Amino acid sequence: MTIETNNDRSFVGHPIGLLTLAGTEMWERMSYYGMRALLVLFMVLAIEEGGLGLSVATASAIYGLYTGAVYFFGLPGGWIADRLIGGQKAVFYGGFVIMIGHIILAIPSDTTFFLGLIFVVLGTGLLKPNIGAMVGQLYGAKDPRRDSAYTIYYMGINIGSLIGYGVCGYLQVNMGYHWAFGAAAVGMGVGLIQYKLTLHNIKGISDKPVVPLTPAGQKKAYIVITGVLIALATLTVLVYTGSVGFDPIIVAQQVAIAITTIFLLYFAYIFFGGNLNGDEQRRMGALFLICLASTCFWAGFEQAGSSLNLFGQDYTQRMMGTFEIPPAWFQSANSIFIIILSPFFAYMWMALGKRMIEPSYSVKCAVGLIIMASGFIVMFFAAQLAASGLKVAPYWLVATYFLHTVGELFLSPVALSAVSKLSPRRFSGQMMGVFVLTYSMGSIIAGIFAGKFDPEQVDQMPDLYLQITYFSVAIGIVLLLLSMKTSKWEKLAEKDPG
Repeated sequence: MTIETNNDRSFVGHPIGLLTLAGTEMWERMSYYGMRALLVLFMVLAIEEGGLGLSVATASAIYGLYTGAVYFFGLPGGWIADRLIGGQKAVFYGGFVIMIGHIILAIPSDTTFFLGLIFVVLGTGLLKPNIGAMVGQLYGAKDPRRDSAYTIYYMGINIGSLIGYGVCGYLQVNMGYHWAFGAAAVGMGVGLIQYKLTLHNIKGISDKPVVPLTPAGQKKAYIVITGVLIALATLTVLVYTGSVGFDPIIVAQQVAIAITTIFLLYFAYIFFGGNLNGDEQRRMGALFLICLASTCFWAGFEQAGSSLNLFGQDYTQRMMGTFEIPPAWFQSANSIFIIILSPFFAYMWMALGKRMIEPSYSVKCAVGLIIMASGFIVMFFAAQLAASGLKVAPYWLVATYFLHTVGELFLSPVALSAVSKLSPRRFSGQMMGVFVLTYSMGSIIAGIFAGKFDPEQVDQMPDLYLQITYFSVAIGIVLLLLSMKTSKWEKLAEKDPG
């Protein structure tokens, strides 16, 4: 990393490249969250009303598989950038494929719905890990602006999600679901245009593979990639024609086990087979605990698109006079709180750093996990009211999303910064892909768990929310205890000249 890049303060004290990356991610997240907020609602909607007519358990399992697959494909996406095309091209190609996926979803045909989801999954796998890694590459290892940069980057994400919730939620109620899916495609298109127009801001940042393959290796890699895509297309056709059975609930359970196994094996491959020195291995050990915290966090947080989304639609008072609040708008509370609180958190981390008071990554993540868990205590009481036959006031969900947001700001941008800083530089893209698997594991677990929320047995909801609370708090306490050791390992990253 050059001195010139480190000294660049042309965007609110940060490199101008942060504006390009945060802006691109903002529009990508607009398309993703705008569509995600409608996914379960569309699938459970009766066929005669234009939906798919699926059960809550099936729809939640598909939701978990979709959100989990979106992040799972970040692993090959990171590898492709590191070894074949570089991060800049990976981000552009990924965004283009995402846009095609949303265009397919906008077609009013049930037969193309899942095909559109597949395109979004593949495109996000290319874009998501690499754009996050590129943010970290704007800074040196000792640059105190790193945590602040990821908080600003995260604020961009949530501005995009707020736009997505607002636009797509409104179109869902007033124009129909497919108009909302079309708006997501437009959002991704805008993101691609601004990315291309400002690409010069990140000149020299991941514009080529970190460790490129030999020409022979590249040829083999492209053959494998082509084979995987052909196999995926063949399987899709077989499922569509009914030649291969597909039970989303069983598949979700099996995929959760498979992705967890892949995560552990890939992490072990880098740890034991990556020729790491002692300091790098200790940093990887600290990073493993952060990955554990992230998995547990997203297993709870991703209830927003499934069980909390359905709670907002079925058990929350949504009438304000003659205006009916679209269910997707409740999820925008998270984005609003992030936009309001992100500057405060960015300032707080920088101020603490200047005073040499900087909690370790593991402490921050543990606190975030515990705060997120407290949001489900709120839902425990809200679900008790719903079980008594009442429709609860919107502020119950708003309070839950506020606590989830505070927990998210403690954990998510900090965890991204930790991956960027603690990962061995030659594995930066792949480690961001490995870390993104924690989103995948958490999302699938969230989908499986959300399937237990039977609308016909609302009396079971309080105990289910309490289970999430107990589990998350327990993991958070364990991380706090282990942080007394891992905090020393995290500081070893400052010795890395990269």
